Amino acid sequence: MDGDEVPRVSRSHEEVFRDFRGRRAGIIKALTTEVEKFYGQCDPEKENLCLYGFPNETWEVNLPAEEVPPELPEPALGINFARDGMEESDWLALVAVHSDAWLLAVAFYFGARFGFNKESRMRLHNMINSLPTIYEVVTGTAKKQSREKTSNGSSKSNKSSSKKPKLAESLKLLKMQTPKDEDNEDEEEEHENTLCGACGDNYANDEFWICCDLCEKWFHGKCVRITPAKAEHIKQYKCPGCSNKRARP
Repeated sequence: MDGDEVPRVSRSHEEVFRDFRGRRAGIIKALTTEVEKFYGQCDPEKENLCLYGFPNETWEVNLPAEEVPPELPEPALGINFARDGMEESDWLALVAVHSDAWLLAVAFYFGARFGFNKESRMRLHNMINSLPTIYEVVTGTAKKQSREKTSNGSSKSNKSSSKKPKLAESLKLLKMQTPKDEDNEDEEEEHENTLCGACGDNYANDEFWICCDLCEKWFHGKCVRITPAKAEHIKQYKCPGCSNKRARP
């Protein structure tokens, strides 16, 4: 492939990530904004075809490399054969999944070839993982997750305006620092006067707290055995006292 020269990539994880991001952008174009052109090039009557993404954010449908082993890992072979045997959306999702796998293979091929140590591999992985997968973009999952985050953030913000902040705002649990203003100072004073419903101790900035959605009492996470990770998956938190009351006949 002319646009696939290995020397274009330097020996740093930042450059490998740029290479990954460029290839990813090209494939996303093929599967979204330029999907009609991509569909037309994947004729099932042709030989085994592959979808390639290049560092310059372009894409190409072509035959696989002739040399064995190839210079780089090869994408999924024969994507054109399944085109007319599946729903178009399912076919595009399948190509997207295989493209995600190929991009990871190429990125870590460079990592191995350039002798990345554990730290460099971890940094590269984290940078890659900060982006939605091609599958998430093509199927709309990425947009859905973004809308849910926005919706959850706004609904929790609305709740906090009428009464004490609930679960999300206690994501002081994540110790996120924000610039102080008068409203923040008032909020801090309110928290400082709050007592844990389990142990009776005051609020502390460096501790994770959670509020019961029924009785509206605040609790140290450690007192009710709730961690920040668990809290993110709780739609409505009920403290032990409220849970016991509801369990009674």
